[in-house]
Amino acid sequence: MRKLQKYSGIDSLPEGRASDQVTEGCIVLEGGAFRGVYTNGVLDALMEADINMRCIIGVSAGSMNAVNYLTGQIGRSARINLRYRHDSRYVGRKAILNNQGIIGFDFIFGRMPFIPDLDKKRYHNPERQLYAVVTNLQTGLPEYIEKSSGEDFFKVIAASSSMPFVSKPVMIHGSLCLDGGCSCKIPYEWALKQNFENIIVVRTRPRNYRKPIRQEQKFNKENLVYRDYPKFAASLLASNENYNHQCEELLKLEYQKRIFTIAPSQSVEISRLEGNMEKLGALYYLGYHDTKQSLADLRQYLDRKN
Repeated sequence: MRKLQKYSGIDSLPEGRASDQVTEGCIVLEGGAFRGVYTNGVLDALMEADINMRCIIGVSAGSMNAVNYLTGQIGRSARINLRYRHDSRYVGRKAILNNQGIIGFDFIFGRMPFIPDLDKKRYHNPERQLYAVVTNLQTGLPEYIEKSSGEDFFKVIAASSSMPFVSKPVMIHGSLCLDGGCSCKIPYEWALKQNFENIIVVRTRPRNYRKPIRQEQKFNKENLVYRDYPKFAASLLASNENYNHQCEELLKLEYQKRIFTIAPSQSVEISRLEGNMEKLGALYYLGYHDTKQSLADLRQYLDRKN
């Protein structure tokens, strides 16, 4: 049997359990497929520092990372990504066969060798809230779904993380849905509307990164593939422009100390389905060390209302 590639430093990753201390406010987690390994590092460093935000909202890969932050399992997300990236049950042929998409949600939500089981007791703790963002194909708009909504939340996370063009839509509350990032890549506006005083935004791109703007054309893959869902196609076509607008707004909000941003301190040369395990390991530690260096400023931000 072929030995799977894994990160050479897998056995040295941080591990342990977060404390029961809860920090008031909301943490917002951007997506970005395997760029989310940066977020793995950020969340592990926050948990080690006893910063466990009461509300968590994630989009796409951010929603998957959110679960292990909610359960306080330091290193769990990183170990899944840095050990099993090349297992086709997670990414590849077996995932496609079993999930009708390139990511094997049945695998990562199941029991895995070398990975601690998800802490179900902490997951169901009513003191903390967990939301995932999905995009409704009919309306083209984001929907923000809480883990206690009545829908199987791991199904909601699958919808939030199901990339367009390569994944089958997931039925959520009677509507077909796909990746939340198709309509809302960084759901900070939701957190603002909920009147949270403390908002941490975790980015997976540097602050100065902007996406190229595409010109809408009548005959493009969005309109062709999703011709039965024109509003969803329109959201896809506008997503880069909307993302750039969000980036500009986040800079203003950060300057006003309305939010606190943790973002990569250097360029992130990682593809959505990156297979270079050493690059992914380095990205994890970039997030971990960026957060460690931000802790003093972050604590000052969280204490500013006291």
